[in-house]
Amino acid sequence: MTAADNSVAGISAAMFYTASYAAMNVGAFAIVSHFANAGERYVTLEDYEGLGRTSPLLAATLTIFMLSLIGIPMTGGFFAKFYVFSAAVKANLIWLTIIGVVNSAIGAYYYLRVIVVMYMRESRKNVPVTRVPFGLGVALAVSVVATLYLGLLPDRVLRYAQESAQELRPQTPDPVATTSPQTPRPEGIPER
Repeated sequence: MTAADNSVAGISAAMFYTASYAAMNVGAFAIVSHFANAGERYVTLEDYEGLGRTSPLLAATLTIFMLSLIGIPMTGGFFAKFYVFSAAVKANLIWLTIIGVVNSAIGAYYYLRVIVVMYMRESRKNVPVTRVPFGLGVALAVSVVATLYLGLLPDRVLRYAQESAQELRPQTPDPVATTSPQTPRPEGIPER
């Protein structure tokens, strides 16, 4: 694989990664913001205790985002990490791939903790169930659809990212097309 091919693979992987991480992070941070606005306070891990029972739809939505952030298959996060790590391996950046995999494993621990707290702990606080505003519901629905779409049908977005990366790559002139045609020598002048 040439350096130009590696460049296109890396750029398109970064574009796909950005699209999928934008979808899942917007959704996850929208839920965290919703909890913070409920009492105008900082949100702690204990605030999510028992969310699976008190607000199952909100908990399921946050679970989708957390699983995607981990990189579980059938989510956008899986293909985002897969394409980035593949581009790094093809570019012989094995050390970068190893660092990325280790960081993903560390991150998985924290994301799984949120899921465990939501479904496997009873709430110690008497937290009222807050109503999800219409705008937040729409934003969460769009984020969930985008996260699952990028995990189930990534081909169209990846193809678009590859075509865009081709356009971004600097074009090198074709050496055959840039050479000027040889002018014919007048008769009687010897060739050197």
